[in-house]
Amino acid sequence: MSTLINNPAKEQESSIKFVMLVAMVAALGGFLFGFDTAVMSGANGFLRARFGLGDFMLGWTVSCLIIGCMAGAAVSGALGERFGRKKVLITAAILYTAGIFVSAISPSLLIFIVARMIEGVGIGITSTLCPLYNAEIAPAKYRGRLVAMNQMAVVSGILIGSFLAFGVSSLGNDAWDVSTGWRIMFGSGIVPGLLFLVLLFLVPESPRWLIKKGRAAEALPILLKIHGEELAKKEVLDIKQTFKQDEEAKAASGRRFTPALRIVLIVGIITAMLQQVTGINAVMYYAPEIFRQTGAGTSGSLTQTIMVGLVNLIFTALSLWLVDKLGRKLLLLVGSIFMTISLTIIGFAFHTGQTSGPIVLICILVYVAAFAISLGAVVWVILSEIFPSRIRGFATAVATMALWGADFAVSQSFPPLLASAGPAVTFWIFGATSLFTFLFTWGVIPETKGKSLEEIEAMWETKHSGKQESLHPSLQD
Repeated sequence: MSTLINNPAKEQESSIKFVMLVAMVAALGGFLFGFDTAVMSGANGFLRARFGLGDFMLGWTVSCLIIGCMAGAAVSGALGERFGRKKVLITAAILYTAGIFVSAISPSLLIFIVARMIEGVGIGITSTLCPLYNAEIAPAKYRGRLVAMNQMAVVSGILIGSFLAFGVSSLGNDAWDVSTGWRIMFGSGIVPGLLFLVLLFLVPESPRWLIKKGRAAEALPILLKIHGEELAKKEVLDIKQTFKQDEEAKAASGRRFTPALRIVLIVGIITAMLQQVTGINAVMYYAPEIFRQTGAGTSGSLTQTIMVGLVNLIFTALSLWLVDKLGRKLLLLVGSIFMTISLTIIGFAFHTGQTSGPIVLICILVYVAAFAISLGAVVWVILSEIFPSRIRGFATAVATMALWGADFAVSQSFPPLLASAGPAVTFWIFGATSLFTFLFTWGVIPETKGKSLEEIEAMWETKHSGKQESLHPSLQD
């Protein structure tokens, strides 16, 4: 240890490597969802033919996964608080792997749907606990990019899944794709599921959770690896003090939620829903269908879908670099305004029938890029940061469940809406929600760049200290 203390630069480098490796393992949970999204996008046409699905049932076959995600998110907070982040994530990896295996061999639509729901429970748990885990283990200076790694894993899964779907669909003719190809697409998801499961056994438990459970002696070695000796002991004391104040606040109010806490929860829920109602998963799930509306054939639509995945990956990687430099709020503002513009133009292109040229593809790529650099990564960062420790597990689970609920509503309604109202009106609706996102960000969402989780909690307390009750009784003195 003395060698590390005498070499602070070496100590810091070692700490960063440790945190990066742990965060990358946790972020693999996001890869599972991204992979499934791309595979479902590539396979939904074959599933439609295999099971004779109409628009509503196609929407249900796609979105039934999200019912499972909502259930997983709903229980993730309570389970994570009781059993720890690591054990619950291991359970989620098992559920995902089992679900995607059964979906690949399903002999009937009913079994396929049930299997996707089981898979969804695993994804719902990881979508809540992976960003939360990374936020709790990351130093404030790097927290934004480390939490955003979860979204990077999502888009990496989308890109790899898109290439896989394209490659598998090229192995045979349409009849082979309908009978066998889609099974190979889904079955390949077993590989990342098992990898995630194995690697989870190698990462530590969240030190904040350990301290909350009175196991500071177990948390200290983890914090030493993250912060080095000088800051680790201070971090333990700060976390203990925060939990102590939480208990005092709870005892003073006699209830879990003060008015200030409710405000924070509402902001988190709305922020989570805005990520989905702006239409991203409609584009990701149904990209081939959208491009076919412009006249592209099956091969062309899958090629353009891969282009969407590449842009998504590039700009998500850019957001990892920018989120801790420019801040969360600025990225959300810039991204949402570009999303509004591109969606509006897409709507006009369909309205006027001018879809044969590159305009729709270009605007969809701009939209995806703007989403990736803003709502895609930043929303997960915000959800992992803004909730006070007193309600963090519960509130993160509720907000994530709201996000999945919005995702379900969009995914389920998109095929019927596209068939009834038409693509122009559909994209204008998404454009309107993107404009609302800009206004909501401008007026409500705070900047959290560079602040520790304890400082962010204090910021909310100060902001709402004029309420009848603050988050901590010490602020009422």
